Amino acid sequence: MRLKVEFTTEPFELEQVPAHALEARRIVAEAGLDVEVGPFGTSAEGDAETVLAVVDRLFRDTLGVGATRISVQVTAVPAAEEQA
Repeated sequence: MRLKVEFTTEPFELEQVPAHALEARRIVAEAGLDVEVGPFGTSAEGDAETVLAVVDRLFRDTLGVGATRISVQVTAVPAAEEQA
């Protein structure tokens, strides 16, 4: 099964990228997920085990470097044969 995770870490800072946002980007990049970084959040897609491990690290590591809130949505992505 593939999963898509969409997340936002807060607080927002307009003058520089906060440490928790940089940490989140590092975590998904190291996991090798397909990533899209947007102005209000980031999404990443991959196999279920990898995505679930990334969500665990996002919570632990971004809170550890200053995040005060993390909003997350996880969606199951239908297999290609299910979409046809």
